[in-house]
Amino acid sequence: MFWRGVLGYLPVNIVQALAGFGTIIVFTRLLTPAQYGDYALGFSVASLASTCLFTWIEAAMARFYAAEQGDEARKSLFATLYGAFATMAVLAPLITAIVVMSLNVSPGLKLAIGAGLASTVVRSLLRMAQERRRAAGQVAGFAVFDMAQTGGAFLIGIVLILVGLGGAAPLAGAGAASALCLIYALPGELRTAASGRFDKARLRRYAAYGLPVTLSLVMSLAIATTDRFVIAAVMGEGAVGAYHAGYSLANRTLDVMFIWLGMAGGPAAIAAFERGGEAELKRVAAAQSAFMVALALPAAAGLALVAKPLAQVMVGPSLSKEAAAVTVWIAASAVFSGLTTYYFHSAFTLSRRTTRLLAAMAIPALLNLALVLTLVPRFGLPGAMWATTAAYFIGMCTSIILGRTCIALPIPWGTLARAGAATVLMGLAVSRVPAIGGIVELGAKSLIGALVYGGVSLAMNTGGLRLQLGRLIRRERLEFGL
Repeated sequence: MFWRGVLGYLPVNIVQALAGFGTIIVFTRLLTPAQYGDYALGFSVASLASTCLFTWIEAAMARFYAAEQGDEARKSLFATLYGAFATMAVLAPLITAIVVMSLNVSPGLKLAIGAGLASTVVRSLLRMAQERRRAAGQVAGFAVFDMAQTGGAFLIGIVLILVGLGGAAPLAGAGAASALCLIYALPGELRTAASGRFDKARLRRYAAYGLPVTLSLVMSLAIATTDRFVIAAVMGEGAVGAYHAGYSLANRTLDVMFIWLGMAGGPAAIAAFERGGEAELKRVAAAQSAFMVALALPAAAGLALVAKPLAQVMVGPSLSKEAAAVTVWIAASAVFSGLTTYYFHSAFTLSRRTTRLLAAMAIPALLNLALVLTLVPRFGLPGAMWATTAAYFIGMCTSIILGRTCIALPIPWGTLARAGAATVLMGLAVSRVPAIGGIVELGAKSLIGALVYGGVSLAMNTGGLRLQLGRLIRRERLEFGL
């Protein structure tokens, strides 16, 4: 199931990568640094609101869809969760009105926050329907709607920037694209919910599981967004735009990869655990973690090695210099964050001991707050980078330690050693390429890095690469009758 998902979700993540990079390339050129800062802050506020209101419901759908066996149980699952969603959705417009009316900020920032909050309900509703498809293994259905939403949000966002919405445009575009997708994605979900029965006992069980997940994600968002508000207070919205551009460049690149693996790995891990318990889970988890490490290490190192030419190509001239400096540190923090969120946190969610997940995230969140408040006023943007990287590293270590009290997930030490050695060799080779700047340097370093890492990894069978390539080749031969 994992490898089928890895291949099936690949087009989704290609579209996400293209749209993500396109967002940086286009939006940093069409928006001024201050407008891009408005967008970053509006996105942060909207993400926090969505997490607080709806994430516990999305998490319950993802975790309990496979556990609720039989038609009646599934119908009750739908009726209960969509009923809870409807209740929470009533609060969203009230929160939007109160927040926007009470803010004493620039009109552009107020508009961006309002647009982000207004789009929260439709975006979360689409994510809920998508979580059900992913849990059911409906790769094609998930892929179609995800690609439509991602691509549509990007294109509509450009149109809205051109008509003058400024930093609010990308957020409004994401909401509009989600609303269009819901026209086709939602009716079947609602029919199933209407045929079921709202169950208070189920709701309590789902909430007991999902609310700690929500609180832990609020802690994670605090790590990811607190620095922006402190930077805005200390240095202004233009500095937030530069920081967010570099942060997005590194984080979006690695996050797309981790989301791709999480799309495939999450349902596979749940199915393995429900089917065969911890023994089957550990077998599946070993393959997943090895593949993650084999991809994450060279990706992060590669981003750091090409940070300057990548920023020159991807980010607008007014933001590229500061963005390049941010990219190096955030690449490291994105690896720690991705491994934590999409692998080590599985120990808490699979065992349903999500209160320990909350504890695992509280420690790095509090540490990050203390470091940001201390370092940003003194060192500026570098202080925010150091704080974020330190917090995510401590968060990963905390999750490993506490997670082992729930389920001891395997750590792929062998793959880590081989991938580390291949990454070092890759770095040595890439460092020999002259720093001529721009797309030529970026292309040359990327090509050399990929060839060196790929060749060394294949020779050392990093992450079982030779085995998986052999299986893929045999499968293709069978399909074509060779």
